[in-house]
Amino acid sequence: MLVDFFLHLKSNRLPVSTKEFLTLLDALGKGVISHSLDDFYILARTTLIKDEANFDKYDRAFGEYFHGIEKLPGMETLIPEEWLRQSMKRHLTPEEQAKLEKLGWDKLMETFKERLAEQKGRHAGGSKWIGTGGTSPFGHGGTHPEGIRVGGKSENRSAVKVWEKREFRNLDDTVELGTRNIKVALRRLRRFAREGAAEELDLDGTIAGTAKNAGWLDLHLRPERHNAVKVLLVLDVGGSMDDHIRVCEELFSACRSEFKHLEHYYFHNCVYEGVWKDNARRHNERVPTHDVLHRYGNDYKLIFVGDASMSPYELLHPGGGIEHWNEEPGAVWLGRLFEAFPHAIWLNPEPEHYWQYRQSIALVRNLIGSRMYPLTLEGLANGMRQLNK
Repeated sequence: MLVDFFLHLKSNRLPVSTKEFLTLLDALGKGVISHSLDDFYILARTTLIKDEANFDKYDRAFGEYFHGIEKLPGMETLIPEEWLRQSMKRHLTPEEQAKLEKLGWDKLMETFKERLAEQKGRHAGGSKWIGTGGTSPFGHGGTHPEGIRVGGKSENRSAVKVWEKREFRNLDDTVELGTRNIKVALRRLRRFAREGAAEELDLDGTIAGTAKNAGWLDLHLRPERHNAVKVLLVLDVGGSMDDHIRVCEELFSACRSEFKHLEHYYFHNCVYEGVWKDNARRHNERVPTHDVLHRYGNDYKLIFVGDASMSPYELLHPGGGIEHWNEEPGAVWLGRLFEAFPHAIWLNPEPEHYWQYRQSIALVRNLIGSRMYPLTLEGLANGMRQLNK
């Protein structure tokens, strides 16, 4: 099985060697980890992958190979947990779903604390306890219009808090674009200038200087002409944005090639007091948003990329952040950013005809005025015109 796993990694163009594979087998033979698949994932990545740039490829290859496997062979596994979880799901009619009431922020937080204190075991399919399936507002895999997701993965996207440490991956800025249309749209945002060292031949100047020098060669050089526009790209990652990874990577890649002065940061759902440059280190190496506000001048063009789909609490309520406790609502931070950078837009990859059904999108649009555009070719063109004003 592990030989096939090794060959699977190589087929995904990961630079793994036989020596590294033997090191992995030796570590397994010495029992340095348990039979947990999570432990094996970390051990295999440590021994086989030497460059952090390949972590994302490794994650995808690992997920493809071990898809559906909960534990390493050798441990007794009767029925996969995912099968049990799916069997416990209750398929509610629209009328039944309409009867499920939102608790409201304060009541939701208070009730969750009570359940944590009272609950002693695992539950599935119920309407009260923290568990899987069912209609409880706490847990995962069930149905409720507003709740706290504990574990699992997002399905209905109605959680207002997530109780877990989630890992996001960086967008790949080397993606080969299937179309050049995004680059063409971005080229509307240009301001050419000649700055820096004189390295490019100035043919007209050389001819004129040589003529004035009675035929003796008088070589003239000049700085290379480049796009002097400065862009600050702020990208939403994780959660519902996973559906839009491809188009966001294409946009990111195009920006890398079109703008010499490009700075980027990541956030999740809404910007709060901190953003980050690397998703692998987002829990430990955050950049205070105040630093971003003071580090870049107002000559930077600010481009937000995100679907603006979140709980309204994240925008309007202290502590509404889905993963942490924020002292100030997200709307306050968005207001500060759009005030500090007068040339700013928001690109939304969610189809525009869905915007009217998302309360949070309406809130963001009210905050930033008429500067939200769909992440389409027409939307990009209109957004670049806005930034050029």
